[in-house]
Amino acid sequence: QVQLVESGGGLGQAGGSLRPPCAALGSISSINAMAWYRQAPGKQRELGATISSGGSTKYVDSVRGRFTITRNNAKNTVYLQMNSLKPEDTAVYYCNARVVVTFALSARDYWGQGTQVTVSS
Repeated sequence: QVQLVESGGGLGQAGGSLRPPCAALGSISSINAMAWYRQAPGKQRELGATISSGGSTKYVDSVRGRFTITRNNAKNTVYLQMNSLKPEDTAVYYCNARVVVTFALSARDYWGQGTQVTVSS
C-alpha cells in the first residue's frame, strides 16, 4: 500500500554535502512524523533526525548543526541536507514515516530500503 523510496545517496567527500530525498508513495491519507535513521558498519541503527507534521525537528548530537531535515507535505517527501560531511557519517541511511493510509483509523510505521552514503577523507 505504501512505499518509501530513497535516493540521492552515494559518495561524498569530507567537508562536502549530500541531500537525499525520500518520497512516500501509495494510498496515503496523512503522514505524521518522518525521520532519517542510519546504520554504520558493525553498529546498531540509530535515529539521526526527525520532523513532525508541523515542522518541529530534533537531531542526534552527532549531526546537530551539520544536517537539516525538511519535508514537503504536498509531495509527501522528506529531505536530509547533509553538510560538512565526515568519514564517520558513512552508513546506510533509512527513511521512516508514520503513515495513515486511506480509510485506516491509525498510523503505522513504514521504512525505506536504505541508501548508502560513503564519505571519503
